Amino acid sequence: MLQTSPDNRTADNRTADNRTSDSRSIGELLGDLTREVSALVRDEVNLAKTELSQKAAGVVKHLGGIAIGGVLALTGLWALQYAIIVALDEVMPLWAASLLVGVIVIGIGGALVMKGINALKAENLAPQQTIETLKEDAQWAKQQIK
Repeated sequence: MLQTSPDNRTADNRTADNRTSDSRSIGELLGDLTREVSALVRDEVNLAKTELSQKAAGVVKHLGGIAIGGVLALTGLWALQYAIIVALDEVMPLWAASLLVGVIVIGIGGALVMKGINALKAENLAPQQTIETLKEDAQWAKQQIK
């Protein structure tokens, strides 16, 4: 008489199932590993694309801010430069007033550009999450091969 387990499988069937799963050939195991690694690589590539897209959006935001700020500053400065030059013309020659105002404006503009460049340099563009998961995946693959 066959004994049945709670999951309604016989002891003979369980033994046959265990032998089947334990008796896979090396070729089958390598095939499974290859399929799993391929799926893993595809997932990692998709993760990298997503992460890089997010980083690129941040860079575009900074570049847009630099451009808009530059245009606004330029138009406002033209009016202020003219007013300051006219006011300084009362106490110094026109050429000296223009030179003084020009040097000051170039200094301020250079500082704003450097601030924007430094903000871009501070932005970490490497896909950190993808790098970490690739390291984990490499360790997992090494363990699977053992």
